Amino acid sequence: MKKNNDVLISKKKPSFKVSNGLKDYLDKYNRIQNIPIEYSDLLRYVGSIKVTDSNDLDTLWQRVFFNESERDEIENNLKIVYNLLYSDGNNDSLEHLAVDAIDYCTFGNSNPFRVKIRNKLNDNFTYYYVKVADSSRIYGLELEHITSPYNLNFIVFNETLIEEHITGIPGDDFFKNYLYKCSKSEKAQIAKEFVKFSERCMIRLLGDMRAYNYVIIPTHDFDQVVYKIRAIDFDQQSFEGDFKVYRPQLFKENKAVVNIIRDKLINRSINQYKIEERSIIVKRVLGSKKRVNSLIESMKNDVISLNENVQNLSKQIYHLTGENKFKFSKSMGDIMEASFDYMLNNYENHSMLRTN
Repeated sequence: MKKNNDVLISKKKPSFKVSNGLKDYLDKYNRIQNIPIEYSDLLRYVGSIKVTDSNDLDTLWQRVFFNESERDEIENNLKIVYNLLYSDGNNDSLEHLAVDAIDYCTFGNSNPFRVKIRNKLNDNFTYYYVKVADSSRIYGLELEHITSPYNLNFIVFNETLIEEHITGIPGDDFFKNYLYKCSKSEKAQIAKEFVKFSERCMIRLLGDMRAYNYVIIPTHDFDQVVYKIRAIDFDQQSFEGDFKVYRPQLFKENKAVVNIIRDKLINRSINQYKIEERSIIVKRVLGSKKRVNSLIESMKNDVISLNENVQNLSKQIYHLTGENKFKFSKSMGDIMEASFDYMLNNYENHSMLRTN
């Protein structure tokens, strides 16, 4: 892993309207569904209170409330959306569901609403998010679905994105409150997973993976606890023009895990894990070739960044790889296509670490 630097995000990312080409792709792969409520409807809340954590600290979420005249309709519609997202859309179970909370986030680019749905029969609850439909975020969700070990479930309708909740311990919380409890072998495993996670983000150009934008998921497996790392924020998909933004190990917020990598892993092991991750990404791309081609074709004809960012990023990756496809890229879709082609060629030539 390279030396940790302070990487800065250039500016607040604008929201990019969903293009007709992307809509066609989403419709083809059943991502578009009619829903009875949209993001703009939830903006009609009339009051809010601050949501605090167990230590009474501000979480940057506001619990919002609606007029009695429309509250029942809003809550019923949110339960319908829950059934569409997590089930088959059958509304027979609506009477057993309750909307326990609707929270609004005042931090970040997307200002999402978080909806908490509780099953009244057993008190189990599930979250989902209502956001403004943004092209770059949707590309990020799809690329995560294709290139990572995890399937992602979301719905797009008009200007609204419905996104499932990804469970896990936020990275910053984990490093502060749980990492010191981990054994030496567990820390080595976390180091390995972060190397792979970093490679995945770099290859598919998912930026801004600071510790609070991913979760760490502990799972008991026989006589050990296995740790996995998942991104939870896809807002910075292929937007920034600085290649460092797509390398999680360079963010100061990830210093704790980078230090563990330095302590626990030798370069030979790091290279092995990089090869493993690059190889499995290629296999996933090959296994979903038609879908990937359709997504990239849409991305190539879409605007999800600034021209100066495309130019800067293509130059940086060209200087790193020497691959002309990067040099002549005119869009973030071109860069993404060049990245996958570059990985595929290296995989076929058994030279996955040609660029390290």
